[in-house]
Amino acid sequence: MVGKSSILGSLFALTAVVLGAFGAHALKSNLDLSQLSAYETGVRYQFYHAFALFVVWFLAQSKSGQGYPKFLSLAVWCFTFGILLFCGSLYLLACRDLLGLASWTWLGPLTPIGGLLFIVGWTFVLLSQITSKKTSVVND
Repeated sequence: MVGKSSILGSLFALTAVVLGAFGAHALKSNLDLSQLSAYETGVRYQFYHAFALFVVWFLAQSKSGQGYPKFLSLAVWCFTFGILLFCGSLYLLACRDLLGLASWTWLGPLTPIGGLLFIVGWTFVLLSQITSKKTSVVND
């Protein structure tokens, strides 16, 4: 999965640009400030974690990512599903009145689950570096 992280990062960065432009031009006059703020938060965190997927890919290519590559693979999964749940739920919550989804109350709990996946993903990146440092010290 780590090998695909640069593709996923590109896809999520591309869609973040499209969604950001859509929000700035098409949605700006149709959402209130609170909804627009939630939408923009989704775009911002999608960008952050699209770039995080590139970081994971870079670490996997470098010597520092070879301590325990399973951690980097788990980080990719966490970032991917974090984007889908955290950002996706923010987009839908912000636009649910426009989309006729006002009764979809189950969307709210998806946001913190996605946020937790971001935290766990960064923890896996950290663990990959800690195990890498231990491995490189033993080998030196």
